[in-house]
Amino acid sequence: MLEKEKLARISELSRKSKSEGLTPAEKKEQAHLRQAYLEAFRSGFKDHLHTIKVVDPNGDDVTPLKLKQSKERRSKH
Repeated sequence: MLEKEKLARISELSRKSKSEGLTPAEKKEQAHLRQAYLEAFRSGFKDHLHTIKVVDPNGDDVTPLKLKQSKERRSKH
């Protein structure tokens, strides 16, 4: 996840954007911070998905093949 300081800065820029607007430099900073946040979120989400196993009512593993393949590729690295 992103550091607390960066999350706080994202919130600060968002509030300022709504109240008084941002300078071009602040807009660029905001875009950069948002991109970093999205990358961190996606990475965490993918990590979480790799811990999931899907089982049907009969107890059979029905995890999608694409997820199984992704887990295998990840474990090799």
